Amino acid sequence: MHEKVEDFLNYIAVVEKYSDNTIAAYRNDLGQFAIFVQECGADWRTIDRDFIADYLSYLKGRQYASSTVARKIAAIKSFFHFLVNRGELKNDPTATLDSPQVRKRLPKTISREDVERLLAEPAKSTTAKARRDRAFLELLYATGMRVTELVSLNLDDVNLASGTVRCVSKGHKERVIPLRGRAVQAIEEYLQKGRSQLLRDLDEKALFLNHRGQRLTRQGLWLLIKGYVRAAALDQDITPHTLRHSFATHLLDEGADLRHVQELLGHANISTTQVYTQVSGEHYHETEGEASPQDD
Repeated sequence: MHEKVEDFLNYIAVVEKYSDNTIAAYRNDLGQFAIFVQECGADWRTIDRDFIADYLSYLKGRQYASSTVARKIAAIKSFFHFLVNRGELKNDPTATLDSPQVRKRLPKTISREDVERLLAEPAKSTTAKARRDRAFLELLYATGMRVTELVSLNLDDVNLASGTVRCVSKGHKERVIPLRGRAVQAIEEYLQKGRSQLLRDLDEKALFLNHRGQRLTRQGLWLLIKGYVRAAALDQDITPHTLRHSFATHLLDEGADLRHVQELLGHANISTTQVYTQVSGEHYHETEGEASPQDD
């Protein structure tokens, strides 16, 4: 079965052109399922709906969140659909299987005051790393970019003269986002006084560099933000996506048009953007919840 899983992963990478993060999630979920199949002594060719239902019960027994179970089942359904289309199987054991119901929670945001406390932390230092961190934090909040989009930025994606940044969103769609003055200033200071100190290879095109002079990773950025959250004594679980959600909510609070916010965030459907209207308002920062689904 592991061989078939690799065939499927290669298909979604080459033909469907799924993102690296999505492929990694599929690899993890299908790898877990393959181990379950092996431990049960089952043959993937004879797996039926009852076996899938047993696996669903197994996942629930391990107390996974309903959203996690739904994601794992969706991966399995895609995998068997692939096998049927390839002629490897005649019947799809997941064809009539319903995915677990997932209760959508409102995006988690923080107040403008807490945003300012977070952004102020790296500004307390003038080291190259602090200038870099201030620049990417200001950029995250000024644009609502996804963390993957931010760490993928190259030098020529930022135009300080026009005050814009170009990024590629899900589905390889490009969008240009205007920058606020403070973000422009932070990026300019980083480029003039920070990036050159981190640079090791003159041919490196990445905008944000780590201590080795290489492109800053998603994981590295997350750890840096966690450090600033602690330093600012913010008693909340703040992630890069929290800044994205806060950016959208604050814009709507200021009276921005929903379609405009949709374009800035790179949402394919306006229904995804509409969720922010439920947290927009004077007491939006009191709302508790998790990030919205994958298109958020």
